Amino acid sequence: MPRVRFWFAPTRRADLPLLAVCGAFAGLSLALVPPTLPLGWDEIVYASRFPPYAPATPFSAPRTRGVPLLISPVAAWSDSTVLLRLWLTLLSTAALYLGFRPWLRVTVVRRPAVVGVAAGLYGSLWFALFYANSAMPNHYTAMGATAAVGLFLGARPGRLAHAGIAVGLALAALMRPNDGAAVALPLLVAALLVPAWRTRGRVLAVVGGVLAGLLPWAIEAYLRFGGVRERLTAASEVQGGLRPLASIEAQFTVLDGPLLCRPCAADRLGVAAAEWLILLSLLMAAGVRSARPTASTPDQTPRRQTTATAGQFTRRPTTATPGQVPRPPVPPTPHQVARRQTRDARDQIARRQTPGTPNQTPRQPTPPTPHQNPRHPLWLTLVVAGAVALPYLLLVPYGAPRFLLPAHALLAIPAALGLFTLTAARSKPTPVHTSARSKPTPVHTPARRHRLALTTALAVLLSAHLAVQLLLVLGNSRIQAGARGDWGRIAHVLHEHGVRAPCVLDGSASVIPLAYVSGCSAARESDRRRPDALVLREKRPPPWARDWRRHPVPDTYAPGWTVLVPPPAPVMRNPATDMRS
Repeated sequence: MPRVRFWFAPTRRADLPLLAVCGAFAGLSLALVPPTLPLGWDEIVYASRFPPYAPATPFSAPRTRGVPLLISPVAAWSDSTVLLRLWLTLLSTAALYLGFRPWLRVTVVRRPAVVGVAAGLYGSLWFALFYANSAMPNHYTAMGATAAVGLFLGARPGRLAHAGIAVGLALAALMRPNDGAAVALPLLVAALLVPAWRTRGRVLAVVGGVLAGLLPWAIEAYLRFGGVRERLTAASEVQGGLRPLASIEAQFTVLDGPLLCRPCAADRLGVAAAEWLILLSLLMAAGVRSARPTASTPDQTPRRQTTATAGQFTRRPTTATPGQVPRPPVPPTPHQVARRQTRDARDQIARRQTPGTPNQTPRQPTPPTPHQNPRHPLWLTLVVAGAVALPYLLLVPYGAPRFLLPAHALLAIPAALGLFTLTAARSKPTPVHTSARSKPTPVHTPARRHRLALTTALAVLLSAHLAVQLLLVLGNSRIQAGARGDWGRIAHVLHEHGVRAPCVLDGSASVIPLAYVSGCSAARESDRRRPDALVLREKRPPPWARDWRRHPVPDTYAPGWTVLVPPPAPVMRNPATDMRS
């Protein structure tokens, strides 16, 4: 009975580079972003769905229920931030492994190490490391999209591969519906139009996966907002109005931080952070160029037929250049001869047992047809990455590096292939024999010297890239620790001046996390009552609060925080008990 291999079961040796990258990803994320980091604004919104993190904060239209589902095994019973971040680190590492592992079965990858390098390029980005232990949806969207595309491109996918495509797209759409739809659309078009991918299983997997991910969002749209159009309109208002505009500069500006740039008028992209764009572009071009059509595809390459014996078969002698003494042919070892004879005998028996198949010469390789072009998988990968990134580059009026995580994950595949292409030549020098008995002298030809210089330059660039990214994740982690620590200091000042639950806060743009940490609720636009306190930073109070008492918040990371509390109400005296005449 033939041995059956599934899409998720390549050889163990092929898994080792990817497993090593996943382990390094988990270790670096925990070392550079400590588990004690307080929850951020978005994380508070997601975690407050559960009783240990009560009171619940407003859940606006752009948010989905994917992240609460991820954190529910811990957040449903514990309010420990450390435990929650450890759980998320485990989840993000498993997602990194499952997202890139299907690419081990894609023909264009050629080497298992390419997949490990692709995961390493993606995992080395500072915002991928920062969000590894965060309750945010973008990393899981990226891994769902990467797994779905890899399974889609696999040769002759079976039922399990089709189920994997559906699960990957469902995960991406559950986390971020717009990203899931952007990934599914090019895959569906490819499954309908490209002959090599035109199968019923692919079409059903793509359609079923994206619909399964969008269904909870659509149900909530009708229950809470009155319909899909109403929810889209509300989501656009929360995000500042989605409209055609050129926000490419904003998305590129945040490649070196901050986590959110809204607006980005005063920020510019640093020169050091631009190295990733340059490196990614060069490696992608080399990767796409390396996948040019050849004389035969891997499935059509005929097996070499030999009937060599110990006296008939010899290795091909090395061609000598002028001035060199050619080496004598080396006879095969007995083990090599036995292996060749066994393989030839097995082939002859198989041909005899097949009816209507006489002993025939190997089939000549046929030129590739258009749908067999090995560049097509890379082109589809680039199209999907562009489809995911395009809405953020043309519609969203602000920038955040996490928005483009799915695009970076998909672009890492051709970039890793390009890296292997540029360093594929053997680094061994050509031996020169001056005489029959002399020792060979290694000589580096100009082509090998150029290849060695290119490999050295790439190693320097990759080392610089890793150093820059590690410094960025460390710096942004410290910034967030200081900024989120200010929320606790502001809450302490509020409590000192009698502002305690139940209370209403207003003033700052960060009023939602401030109110949550203080035990209050954030003021809404529909509220007619005045808040119990105002929290401002380098901002003048409204006219009706100019006579409120001001209390500066000391020792803050970001200077300028001030708490405004209304003056105490005048004490009303009872005339009947007033003894003064």
